[in-house]
Amino acid sequence: MFDISWGKIVIIGVVALIFIGPKELPAVLRMVGQWMGKMRRMAAEFQGQFQDAMREAEMADLKKTFDETTSGLSSVFDPIKNDMDKMVGDPMSMGSSAASVPVPADGVAPAGEVSAPGDPVALGTGPVAPAEVSVPMPEMPPPVEPKDFASAPAPDLAQAAAPASADAPAPETGGGKAA
Repeated sequence: MFDISWGKIVIIGVVALIFIGPKELPAVLRMVGQWMGKMRRMAAEFQGQFQDAMREAEMADLKKTFDETTSGLSSVFDPIKNDMDKMVGDPMSMGSSAASVPVPADGVAPAGEVSAPGDPVALGTGPVAPAEVSVPMPEMPPPVEPKDFASAPAPDLAQAAAPASADAPAPETGGGKAA
C-alpha cells in the first residue's frame, strides 16, 4: 500500500526508539496500532457502501432491461393470448366443420359426415361407473396346533458337538499356550 520495505521499517524503528525512548515506545506503538485499526475499519465501511451503491445501480439497470424485454414479449404474445381466450371462452365458435353439421333426429349421422356427440360419457367428460371385478380370495392354511410342536423329536446335542469326520485334527490341550 505505502510500498515500505523492511529496511525502511528498521530505520523508522531505530529513529522512534531514539526520539521517543524505550519507556514510552510500547504505549506509542499501541496507539499507532489502534489508529491503524480505525483506519482499516473506516476503509472497509467505505468500500462496503461503495459496493452496495454499485449493486443498486446494477440492479436498476437489470430491472430496466428486464422490463424492456417483457414489454417486447407481451406485444408478441398478445394475439396468441387473445386466440386462446376465444378458444377457452367458446370452443364451438372456432369454425370447426364438425360443429356446423346438423345432427338428425334419430342421432345417426349420414355416411361421410362427422357429428359431435351430445353424450357427456362419449365425450369423456361425464362420470363413468367402475366395472365390477371379482377377485377370488386365496385359501387360508390350517391353523397351527400345539401337538405339532410336541411331537417333533428333540435334537441330540451330543451328536452336534462331535466332530464331523475322523480326519479333523483334535484340539490341543493345555489351553493353547506354546511350550
